[in-house]
Amino acid sequence: MEKGIESIFKAHLEPKEVYKGGKNLPKHTDKKIYKLSSNENPLGQSPKATEALIKAATNVAIYPDQTDIRLREALVADFDNQLEADQFICGNSGSEIIDMLLRAFINEGDEVIYSNPCFLPYSVFSRWYGAHLIDIRLREPDYSLDVEGILKAITPKTKVIFLTSPNNPTGTYIPKRTLDDFLNRIPKNIIIVFDEVYRHFADAEDYISALSYVKEGHNVIAINSFSKTYGLAGLRIGYCYTTSQIANYIRQIHKPFLLPLTSMEAAIGALNDTEFVAETVETVVEGRKFLEKEFERLRIAYWPSQGNFFIIDPPLPEFEFTDLLMNEGIMVRPVSQFGAHGKVRITVGTQEANEALIKAMEKISPTIK
Repeated sequence: MEKGIESIFKAHLEPKEVYKGGKNLPKHTDKKIYKLSSNENPLGQSPKATEALIKAATNVAIYPDQTDIRLREALVADFDNQLEADQFICGNSGSEIIDMLLRAFINEGDEVIYSNPCFLPYSVFSRWYGAHLIDIRLREPDYSLDVEGILKAITPKTKVIFLTSPNNPTGTYIPKRTLDDFLNRIPKNIIIVFDEVYRHFADAEDYISALSYVKEGHNVIAINSFSKTYGLAGLRIGYCYTTSQIANYIRQIHKPFLLPLTSMEAAIGALNDTEFVAETVETVVEGRKFLEKEFERLRIAYWPSQGNFFIIDPPLPEFEFTDLLMNEGIMVRPVSQFGAHGKVRITVGTQEANEALIKAMEKISPTIK
């Protein structure tokens, strides 16, 4: 019998669960909608990024820069010259950076360790390259990292371990002491992909980014994005930093003309907008404090967060809860797909949006008096 085209399909690319982003705002409605479902910047976008974007829009008939060097040099300045330009790699969103790293390091049959609840692309993208996935879940009820569980799961086939701090969707973080211990105990031929997209919002005394570990020479690749703090989610731009040795290896698969001119110019402009960054962080931190007090007043179970969002244990089934909130003009997100079964993630918004959320929750919840 003649074989069909499916005979050459890769087995690990058979239809499985795929990542679905948060829903967009309804297009045809006169109702005021507060979108608290996608962890977007509550203040919009950086004014300096907008100015740079408008200027760049007059030149889109020509090809963009062949490399990302100008953005990398801007990142060196943003990191106070603690890293060199060749330690950065830029791409079209943090998600594409994750894909690029997996493409660089994973062969079919290699093992990838991750810890649910977490960002779904860690597992989905790893599957694209035929990785064997090992889920060492965060420990409940506090969603802390299971260090011993991860260490026990490591085998000679382990190539990549995903760590996230602050973590999406739980909002939890990995304390410095835990990271120090973990990084000193793993084999030297394993890549740690450290997702720190929400690092600007973390204010815990023992929170630490990946910067010091990269400077010490650990095999850590730190994922960052311009979607949250800088408000450029629609331009899809992100970056990572790591050791020069690892970065120059990955750069072998970095495509020329990869970054659109508009995205690169807006990102460079955003890095110069320190006032906007400070205002964004202040808005999120104050919004977190407000929502914590309100959740406690309403007896809503929540997890303390270091990100620009919370997860809660809703007083109704998750989809019923989110649908009822949507009827009240509040968009929030169920996160069973992220491994947090029955939970709902809520982005910290402006004070107006936060107050509208609480008012809507008071209206729909049968347990709130």
